[in-house]
Amino acid sequence: MPILSKVHLQQYLQNRFGPDTELLAHDVIGKASGKGVQKRYGYGTPVKLTFRVGRHVQSAVLETMKPGPFGHEHMADRAQAILWDYDSYGRLPRHVKALDVGAFDKRQRLFSVAGAREFFVLNEWVEGTSYHLDLERLAKGGTLRSLDRQRAVALARYLATIHKTKRRDDDLYKRRLRELIGHGECIMGLTDSYPRRCGFITGDLLRTIEEACNRWRWRLREKAHRLSQVHGDFHPYNVLFRSGTDFSVLDRSRGEWGEPADDVTAMTINYLLSSLIRWGKLQGPFEVLFRLFWDTYLDASGDKDVTETAAPFFAFRGLVVASPVWYPDLSMEVRRSLFRFIQQVLDSPRFEPDRVNEYCQ
Repeated sequence: MPILSKVHLQQYLQNRFGPDTELLAHDVIGKASGKGVQKRYGYGTPVKLTFRVGRHVQSAVLETMKPGPFGHEHMADRAQAILWDYDSYGRLPRHVKALDVGAFDKRQRLFSVAGAREFFVLNEWVEGTSYHLDLERLAKGGTLRSLDRQRAVALARYLATIHKTKRRDDDLYKRRLRELIGHGECIMGLTDSYPRRCGFITGDLLRTIEEACNRWRWRLREKAHRLSQVHGDFHPYNVLFRSGTDFSVLDRSRGEWGEPADDVTAMTINYLLSSLIRWGKLQGPFEVLFRLFWDTYLDASGDKDVTETAAPFFAFRGLVVASPVWYPDLSMEVRRSLFRFIQQVLDSPRFEPDRVNEYCQ
C-alpha cells in the first residue's frame, strides 16, 4: 500500500488546487472513529485532508484500496473500482461528490494517471455521524426514540425514490445477477474467504448456499424490467446523519444499476444482526425498525415484487455479517441463526418480513 507523506500530499494538493494551497493536517479516519463494535475488515483506510486554498480552509477524504481476496488482488481490479467511484458518485442523489481521481507512482508520489501504479479517489468531506452508532445505542439497551423511527422511514423512502429511476437493459440486469454470484466482493468471494472449517460452517454448507443462489439467478434473470438506479452497498456504515433526518450516503459500489432488493436487504439485515446479538431473535426496537423499513419501502415504492427477488440478496448480505473475516467477534450461535435465516429464505418462494424469526429457527 502507498505511504502518504506530507510532502507528497502537499505537492499533489498544489497541483490540483493551485500553488497557494497549504496542507494543514492529514488524519486516518479509521483510527479516530473506528469501524464499530462488530465490523473489523475494510477495503482501505480513508484519510481526512484539511488544507487551505488562499484564505479558504476545506477538507476532503482521500481513499485508497488495499490488495485483498475479494476481487482486489490485481492493481487493475483496484483501479477499476476507484475509477468507477469517481465517475459515478456525483450521479446519485445525496451521495458525497468525488473531487478528483489519481494515482501513486513507484516513488509514492500522488501523480497523474499516466504513470500510475495504484489509484486513489478524493471525495468531499461531509459532516455527520455513522448510522451504525444509532444501532449500537439500541443494542446496548437504549430506548427507541421517535427519531429512530423517522430515520428508518427516511432511509426507506430514499431507496424508493432512487429506485424509481429505471433503465431497460436486459444484458446489464443479467450481468448484475451474475456478479451477485461470481464477483469477488459477492457470494463466491465471500464463501472462498471462510476458513476451511468454522464450527458448523463447512465447505458443503457453503456450496449448497452457492447452488441455491444460482438457482435464484436463473429464476430472476428474465426480470430485466426491474433494473433500477441503486446504491449497491446501502448499509449503516455508509450513511452519515446530521440533525434529524438529514443524511448523506457514502461508497456506492459495483454498479449504478441493479436490483432494488440489493439495497433493501443490505440495510435491513443489520437490524436483524443487531437484534440477534442482543436477544437471539428479532424483537424490541430492531423488530420495530425492520418492519417499519419494509412497510415504508413497499408503500413508497409500490414494488410488491421485491419480496420475490430478495432471497439471494439476503443470502449475500447474510454471508457478510456471518463472516468470521468481517465480523470476527460474533458468537457461534448468532452465526448459526444467520445461516438458518439464509437457508430458509432461499428455500421460500417469497420473503415475508413477518416470518423472520421463523426463518432463523
